[in-house]
Amino acid sequence: MKKFIVRLADHSDLHYAQEISDQYERSAKKRGTGIAKRSPDYVKKQMLAGKAIIALEAKTKRVAGFCYIESFGEKQYVANSGLTVFPRFRNRGLAKKIKAKAFDLSKTKYPKAKIFGLTTSLAVMKINSDIGYQPVTFRELTQDDVFWEGCKSCVNYSILESKNRENCLCTGMLYNPNKKKQKKWRFKEKAKVYERLIRLKIRAFTKKNLKSVTNLFIA
Repeated sequence: MKKFIVRLADHSDLHYAQEISDQYERSAKKRGTGIAKRSPDYVKKQMLAGKAIIALEAKTKRVAGFCYIESFGEKQYVANSGLTVFPRFRNRGLAKKIKAKAFDLSKTKYPKAKIFGLTTSLAVMKINSDIGYQPVTFRELTQDDVFWEGCKSCVNYSILESKNRENCLCTGMLYNPNKKKQKKWRFKEKAKVYERLIRLKIRAFTKKNLKSVTNLFIA
Protein backbone atom coordinates (compact mmCIF):
# COMPACT_ATOMS: atom_id res chain seq x y z
CA MET A 1 0.00 0.00 0.00
CA LYS A 2 1.24 3.46 -0.89
CA LYS A 3 2.21 5.65 2.06
CA PHE A 4 1.48 8.88 0.19
CA ILE A 5 -0.92 10.10 -2.46
CA VAL A 6 0.60 12.75 -4.74
CA ARG A 7 -1.92 14.28 -7.12
CA LEU A 8 -3.41 17.39 -8.68
CA ALA A 9 -5.13 19.46 -5.99
CA ASP A 10 -8.80 20.41 -6.41
CA HIS A 11 -11.76 21.91 -4.55
CA SER A 12 -11.83 18.99 -2.11
CA ASP A 13 -8.47 20.15 -0.77
CA LEU A 14 -9.43 23.74 0.06
CA HIS A 15 -9.60 22.99 3.78
CA TYR A 16 -5.83 22.35 3.75
CA ALA A 17 -5.06 25.90 2.56
CA GLN A 18 -4.58 27.46 6.01
CA GLU A 19 -2.30 24.65 7.14
CA ILE A 20 -0.19 24.97 3.99
CA SER A 21 0.02 28.75 4.37
CA ASP A 22 1.12 28.34 8.00
CA GLN A 23 3.80 25.88 6.90
CA TYR A 24 5.26 28.45 4.50
CA GLU A 25 5.40 31.01 7.29
CA ARG A 26 7.04 28.62 9.75
CA SER A 27 9.65 27.62 7.19
CA ALA A 28 10.41 31.24 6.38
CA LYS A 29 10.99 32.04 10.06
CA LYS A 30 13.13 28.97 10.63
CA ARG A 31 15.36 29.36 7.61
CA GLY A 32 15.34 33.14 7.35
CA THR A 33 16.02 32.91 3.62
CA GLY A 34 14.33 32.33 0.33
CA ILE A 35 10.70 31.58 1.18
CA ALA A 36 7.92 33.93 0.17
CA LYS A 37 4.78 33.74 2.27
CA ARG A 38 1.56 32.63 0.60
CA SER A 39 -1.88 33.42 2.01
CA PRO A 40 -4.60 30.77 2.35
CA ASP A 41 -6.57 32.57 -0.38
CA TYR A 42 -3.60 32.37 -2.74
CA VAL A 43 -3.19 28.65 -2.04
CA LYS A 44 -6.90 28.10 -2.70
CA LYS A 45 -6.68 30.05 -5.94
CA GLN A 46 -3.92 27.77 -7.24
CA MET A 47 -5.90 24.68 -6.24
CA LEU A 48 -9.06 25.82 -8.01
CA ALA A 49 -7.10 26.78 -11.13
CA GLY A 50 -5.70 23.27 -11.44
CA LYS A 51 -2.18 24.54 -10.88
CA ALA A 52 -1.23 22.85 -7.61
CA ILE A 53 0.14 19.48 -6.55
CA ILE A 54 -0.70 18.16 -3.10
CA ALA A 55 0.69 15.19 -1.18
CA LEU A 56 -1.41 13.44 1.44
CA GLU A 57 -0.54 10.68 3.85
CA ALA A 58 -2.59 7.78 2.48
CA LYS A 59 -3.69 6.37 5.84
CA THR A 60 -4.61 9.58 7.68
CA LYS A 61 -5.21 12.00 4.78
CA ARG A 62 -3.01 14.55 6.55
CA VAL A 63 -1.40 17.04 4.22
CA ALA A 64 2.25 16.13 3.72
CA GLY A 65 3.48 18.46 1.00
CA PHE A 66 2.54 21.00 -1.63
CA CYS A 67 3.77 22.79 -4.75
CA TYR A 68 2.17 25.01 -7.40
CA ILE A 69 2.84 26.35 -10.88
CA GLU A 70 2.13 29.71 -12.47
CA SER A 71 2.72 31.15 -15.95
CA PHE A 72 4.33 34.50 -16.74
CA GLY A 73 5.35 36.60 -19.74
CA GLU A 74 2.38 35.61 -21.89
CA LYS A 75 2.89 31.94 -21.00
CA GLN A 76 6.47 31.90 -22.26
CA TYR A 77 7.64 31.01 -18.77
CA VAL A 78 6.14 28.85 -16.04
CA ALA A 79 7.37 28.80 -12.48
CA ASN A 80 7.36 25.73 -10.25
CA SER A 81 7.15 27.37 -6.84
CA GLY A 82 6.42 26.82 -3.18
CA LEU A 83 7.72 23.28 -2.87
CA THR A 84 7.26 22.33 0.76
CA VAL A 85 7.23 19.08 2.72
CA PHE A 86 5.93 19.10 6.28
CA PRO A 87 8.68 18.26 8.79
CA ARG A 88 7.22 14.98 10.02
CA PHE A 89 7.15 13.62 6.45
CA ARG A 90 10.65 14.56 5.33
CA ASN A 91 13.51 12.24 4.32
CA ARG A 92 11.15 9.89 2.47
CA GLY A 93 11.70 11.08 -1.10
CA LEU A 94 8.41 12.97 -1.08
CA ALA A 95 9.80 16.29 -2.33
CA LYS A 96 11.12 14.60 -5.47
CA LYS A 97 7.72 13.03 -6.20
CA ILE A 98 5.89 16.33 -5.73
CA LYS A 99 8.39 18.17 -7.91
CA ALA A 100 8.13 15.56 -10.66
CA LYS A 101 4.33 15.90 -10.69
CA ALA A 102 4.57 19.70 -10.85
CA PHE A 103 7.11 19.45 -13.67
CA ASP A 104 4.84 17.12 -15.67
CA LEU A 105 1.88 19.43 -15.03
CA SER A 106 3.89 22.38 -16.33
CA LYS A 107 4.82 20.55 -19.53
CA THR A 108 1.22 19.44 -20.08
CA LYS A 109 -0.36 22.87 -19.58
CA TYR A 110 2.45 24.91 -21.14
CA PRO A 111 4.39 22.61 -23.53
CA LYS A 112 6.45 25.39 -25.12
CA ALA A 113 7.20 27.36 -21.96
CA LYS A 114 10.54 27.57 -20.18
CA ILE A 115 10.15 26.12 -16.69
CA PHE A 116 12.00 27.88 -13.89
CA GLY A 117 12.31 28.39 -10.18
CA LEU A 118 14.26 30.20 -7.48
CA THR A 119 15.66 28.40 -4.47
CA THR A 120 18.18 28.58 -1.64
CA SER A 121 17.72 24.86 -0.97
CA LEU A 122 20.55 22.53 -1.95
CA ALA A 123 18.10 19.63 -1.84
CA VAL A 124 15.77 21.35 -4.32
CA MET A 125 18.73 22.16 -6.55
CA LYS A 126 19.58 18.45 -6.58
CA ILE A 127 16.01 17.51 -7.50
CA ASN A 128 15.90 20.18 -10.23
CA SER A 129 19.18 19.03 -11.73
CA ASP A 130 17.90 15.44 -11.91
CA ILE A 131 14.87 16.64 -13.88
CA GLY A 132 16.95 18.67 -16.32
CA TYR A 133 17.14 22.20 -14.93
CA GLN A 134 20.29 24.28 -15.34
CA PRO A 135 21.47 27.11 -13.03
CA VAL A 136 21.10 30.45 -14.82
CA THR A 137 21.42 34.17 -14.18
CA PHE A 138 18.32 36.09 -13.15
CA ARG A 139 18.41 37.83 -16.55
CA GLU A 140 17.50 34.51 -18.18
CA LEU A 141 14.34 34.19 -16.10
CA THR A 142 11.03 35.92 -16.79
CA GLN A 143 11.13 39.70 -16.45
CA ASP A 144 7.40 39.83 -15.76
CA ASP A 145 6.88 42.22 -12.85
CA VAL A 146 4.04 40.07 -11.50
CA PHE A 147 6.46 37.23 -10.76
CA TRP A 148 8.99 39.43 -8.98
CA GLU A 149 6.28 41.13 -6.93
CA GLY A 150 5.61 37.69 -5.47
CA CYS A 151 9.01 37.94 -3.79
CA LYS A 152 7.92 40.94 -1.72
CA SER A 153 6.84 38.77 1.20
CA CYS A 154 10.30 37.19 1.38
CA VAL A 155 12.50 38.60 4.17
CA ASN A 156 15.28 39.15 1.62
CA TYR A 157 13.28 41.21 -0.86
CA SER A 158 15.31 44.33 -0.04
CA ILE A 159 18.42 42.49 -1.26
CA LEU A 160 16.72 41.64 -4.56
CA GLU A 161 15.70 45.28 -4.99
CA SER A 162 19.15 46.60 -4.18
CA LYS A 163 20.61 44.30 -6.85
CA ASN A 164 18.09 45.46 -9.47
CA ARG A 165 16.62 41.95 -9.63
CA GLU A 166 19.90 40.55 -10.93
CA ASN A 167 20.99 38.71 -7.79
CA CYS A 168 19.83 37.55 -4.37
CA LEU A 169 20.36 34.65 -1.98
CA CYS A 170 18.36 32.38 -4.30
CA THR A 171 19.79 30.50 -7.27
CA GLY A 172 17.81 30.72 -10.51
CA MET A 173 17.24 27.43 -12.32
CA LEU A 174 15.72 26.87 -15.76
CA TYR A 175 14.52 24.03 -17.99
CA ASN A 176 14.35 25.03 -21.65
CA PRO A 177 12.24 22.60 -23.76
CA ASN A 178 13.64 24.16 -26.93
CA LYS A 179 17.13 22.87 -26.17
CA LYS A 180 16.81 19.20 -27.03
CA LYS A 181 20.45 18.28 -26.51
CA GLN A 182 21.35 20.38 -23.50
CA LYS A 183 24.02 18.84 -21.32
CA LYS A 184 22.74 17.63 -17.95
CA TRP A 185 24.05 19.66 -15.04
CA ARG A 186 25.80 17.37 -12.57
CA PHE A 187 24.80 18.80 -9.23
CA LYS A 188 26.76 16.30 -7.12
CA GLU A 189 30.00 17.53 -8.67
CA LYS A 190 29.11 21.16 -7.87
CA ALA A 191 27.33 20.77 -4.51
CA LYS A 192 30.26 21.91 -2.37
CA VAL A 193 30.84 24.91 -4.60
CA TYR A 194 27.20 26.00 -4.35
CA GLU A 195 27.14 25.40 -0.60
CA ARG A 196 30.09 27.75 -0.26
CA LEU A 197 28.51 30.25 -2.65
CA ILE A 198 25.28 30.35 -0.62
CA ARG A 199 27.25 30.84 2.58
CA LEU A 200 29.19 33.71 1.01
CA LYS A 201 25.97 35.32 -0.25
CA ILE A 202 24.41 35.16 3.20
CA ARG A 203 27.52 36.67 4.76
CA ALA A 204 27.78 39.43 2.15
CA PHE A 205 24.09 40.34 1.89
CA THR A 206 22.83 39.82 5.44
CA LYS A 207 26.02 40.13 7.53
CA LYS A 208 25.29 36.71 9.03
CA ASN A 209 28.26 34.41 9.50
CA LEU A 210 26.90 30.89 9.04
CA LYS A 211 29.25 27.98 9.63
CA SER A 212 26.94 25.67 7.70
CA VAL A 213 23.90 25.84 5.46
CA THR A 214 22.14 22.86 6.96
CA ASN A 215 18.88 24.79 7.26
CA LEU A 216 18.82 25.47 3.53
CA PHE A 217 16.95 22.33 2.59
CA ILE A 218 13.37 21.43 1.81
CA ALA A 219 10.96 24.17 2.89
